[in-house]
Amino acid sequence: MHDEPPFDALLLFSFGGPEGPDDVLPFLENVTRGKNVPRARLEAVAEHYMLFDGVSPINEHLRALLVAVIDELNRSGPSLPVFWANRFWRPLLPEVLAEMAEQGIRRALAFVTSAFGSYPGCRAYREAINEACASLGPASPRVEKIRLFYDHPDFIAAQADRVRRAVEVFGGTRPRVLFTAHSIPQSMAAAAPYERQLHEACRWTADQAGITDWQLAYQSRSGPPNQPWLEPSVEDTLAQWATEGCRRVVLAPIGFLVEHMEVAYDLDIEAAQRCEQLGIKMVRASTVGGHPRLTTMIRKLVAERFDPNVPRESLRPEGPPPDVCPPDCCRTASPAG
Repeated sequence: MHDEPPFDALLLFSFGGPEGPDDVLPFLENVTRGKNVPRARLEAVAEHYMLFDGVSPINEHLRALLVAVIDELNRSGPSLPVFWANRFWRPLLPEVLAEMAEQGIRRALAFVTSAFGSYPGCRAYREAINEACASLGPASPRVEKIRLFYDHPDFIAAQADRVRRAVEVFGGTRPRVLFTAHSIPQSMAAAAPYERQLHEACRWTADQAGITDWQLAYQSRSGPPNQPWLEPSVEDTLAQWATEGCRRVVLAPIGFLVEHMEVAYDLDIEAAQRCEQLGIKMVRASTVGGHPRLTTMIRKLVAERFDPNVPRESLRPEGPPPDVCPPDCCRTASPAG
């Protein structure tokens, strides 16, 4: 008689994004619900999406990741059904949990598409899982979030490969590398390991890619102007580099696992335009969502939770983050911005 496996499904849990023009404002209303964001601000952000026909790039890339993960698990195990849910747009988590319950799923692992610890990148997803499970009641599967993976060797190898390929576009001339991540309020950062983890991941990535001239900057700031957020910004850093004579830059969005509107608009349009104004040639490294080392990592993270004898890989001398975050981890109020 075989032992019952500890989990019977994997859930890919992400942010979500609109699939067409009619989705844009309802999606943004979901994202900003309870934050008192002026309607004019939502309409201004909606215009960013309309430049892409109202379609966020995140959806195409998540569907591709879903297929890649299914193939990886079927090929190398553990073989599991894989579901996809989002926080802010279809397929929404409560609906997917109900579907999982109908299919007899009792206990699932959740892979959240955020590598770093913060309120918006980790705790908010755990809270959303708990709320959705509670709303479904006793029929809901039990869902456990997979650990943070910013330190996983496969994640860093994928990042380093993306950076190397972007650097190679410049031929024999070495560019400066600007790693980017989503800014968060300083009050949130003070309660989370976000900054430290980002700097560690940048250092590991740069070392593997053979990069010595690099920096981390923050992008996509929102919220009230008087609320301090993490700095320096991408824009300020590029301007400073231009005064230092920099003419070639690779932007590496290490804080984003897959293509987001924040990458497609804030980097590919806004940052690219700023670089042109400053006389800087810019190449943007791809996100790691479609990299084979990422799907390998996801399989390994699942395997860790199935078998305690499977090595828990980490580049940290002290080992990987815990499977379950402490109760007070990243505890902070969501910003009003």
